[in-house]
Amino acid sequence: MPDSTKKEIFNRATGLLIIEVINSNPNGDPDKESDPRQRNDQRGEITPVSFKRKVRDLIENKEGPVWKSISKKLTLDEKKFMISESRKTELSEMRKLDEKQFTEQFWDGRIFGNTELEKGRNIPVKTGVVQFGLGVSIAPIEIERMTTTNPPVENDKKGGMAPLSFRIVPHGIYCMPFFINPTAAFKTGCTSEDINLLLNIIPHAYKHTASYIRTNVEIVHAWYIEHQSPLGSCSDFDLLNALTPIKLNEPEKPSYTRADYIIPTEKDVPEELRTKVISIRDLMKEI
Repeated sequence: MPDSTKKEIFNRATGLLIIEVINSNPNGDPDKESDPRQRNDQRGEITPVSFKRKVRDLIENKEGPVWKSISKKLTLDEKKFMISESRKTELSEMRKLDEKQFTEQFWDGRIFGNTELEKGRNIPVKTGVVQFGLGVSIAPIEIERMTTTNPPVENDKKGGMAPLSFRIVPHGIYCMPFFINPTAAFKTGCTSEDINLLLNIIPHAYKHTASYIRTNVEIVHAWYIEHQSPLGSCSDFDLLNALTPIKLNEPEKPSYTRADYIIPTEKDVPEELRTKVISIRDLMKEI
């Protein structure tokens, strides 16, 4: 079982999710009445917390088809892959666990970090092995709002209206980077088995957590690039730039379809970069 004494060494990796949004809200902003998140330059945003929540939910749902299929494929022991940041978790009980017990039980603590355990404890805060960055759209986004009806509540048989409650992005292509830092594994007990579970879950993150307001969000490519050493063998930024889509015309205006972009493949990564990494995988092709 993973614990702070197990020192598994694996290579650094660079990842990039290319996410397409069609008539959906990929991540609402609570400070703006759940408008799709948007930065000052009008480009859209998806927070790392939002994406990791979807991953956690799929792993936590042990009766769901995603966990059942992937756990069988990878022969995983359910007891080692519990979720600490869960609506079902009792914090008071979790904080009674010592560090070894925590890392043996909670997958998200091993892979994303276990700061919750350390609140009020005199031990260092441990960052995670996997860090997701902010997802940002390539071009500015439009936001459309419309009024919808509310169902009747209790004795009100008429129902009502929800003014401007349906808030969506007509179209957008977002890029979300992520990084595998093997150094952090020495503190959290993360193993290659934990990372492999994440890589198998990522392609299902949006399809199996769809909602009324997020019906059509899809990962077009989920790039995973393994470096040749734990220290890294080339620039993360060079790899990300090589795989980032480019809007063909009027880059400062919103897009309408995927055809508005050039979306690179692994063949578009310069040869000098390809020779510096072990592999360039598209996880969406491995479903």
